[in-house]
Amino acid sequence: MTGRRLRVFPAISRNRDPKKYIGELMRVAQFADRNGFAGILLFEGNDVFVEPWAMAQHIMGQTSRSSPLIAVNPVYMHPFTAAKFVSSFAQLHGRKVYLNMITGTAVSDLQALGDEQSHADRYDRLGEFVALMRQLLESPRPVNFDGRFYRASNLQLRPRLPAELMPEYLIAGQSEAAQRVARDTGCIKMQMLPPDLDRGLSAPGMNFGIFARETRDAARQAAKARFRDNPDDRELLSLTMENTDSTWKRRLYDGQSGELQENGYWLLPFLTFQADCPYLVGSHAEIGARLKDFAAQGLTTIMLDMVADETEMQHVCKALTASGML
Repeated sequence: MTGRRLRVFPAISRNRDPKKYIGELMRVAQFADRNGFAGILLFEGNDVFVEPWAMAQHIMGQTSRSSPLIAVNPVYMHPFTAAKFVSSFAQLHGRKVYLNMITGTAVSDLQALGDEQSHADRYDRLGEFVALMRQLLESPRPVNFDGRFYRASNLQLRPRLPAELMPEYLIAGQSEAAQRVARDTGCIKMQMLPPDLDRGLSAPGMNFGIFARETRDAARQAAKARFRDNPDDRELLSLTMENTDSTWKRRLYDGQSGELQENGYWLLPFLTFQADCPYLVGSHAEIGARLKDFAAQGLTTIMLDMVADETEMQHVCKALTASGML
């Protein structure tokens, strides 16, 4: 062992009930806080029930160490506004936050917001957003910025953010434009859990869910009982695919196999619109060994889909603990 630790940001499985949304988020956030996770992933979008910055404030006020991973989409705010939120959280709670830099939302939502940028241009804008935000947070002097999408003249953020509270930036897109912006900005690049788990990683971050039990067979049986196949749910995903230009969603959708693979890879929760990522199913020991292997290949950060149920979360925690890197 090298002492390496994995940063884990749980996210609740897709929730369609606004009455349960806040309760489920807080249940996962407080569980994460108690069990050594880095924080919790907060989504952004027209259909998200609570604005992620507001939810982050609520979570940080009711946890002792959580550093939320907040989705940031330039279509919703200016870089100065985002920088101001980061600075405010640092002053209020003495904690850093992580930022999941995204461009994606439903095509119809972009049209409703009057955003007519192409997929590639939205990533160019995202790159400028990160660059200007970093300068605002790091510069001791007023910032001048002359980009294609953003301009600033003697713009200054006060007070200056301490180095230890600077945010870290993640980019989860899978397109060529997303990969280029991740390289150019130095953001942590994310990838989806690959079907061939032994082919190696292409990024230091990974997005997937975990479904675990003491034994492999018990995990597979319980997973199939929790996530059931349903034609109506598959049709719901099919309809959403007509309203997206997301490269990563298209790649998952085009795979189409809902079978639980021998290696534990399972796409059914995504195909039935119950999760936004593949799942890894297996025993605590199997998943722990897999995570240890991923870490040896350079994995540092996990966006982890979780069922907001105490029993399920305990099983996930056991699997993560078995890796020796939580």
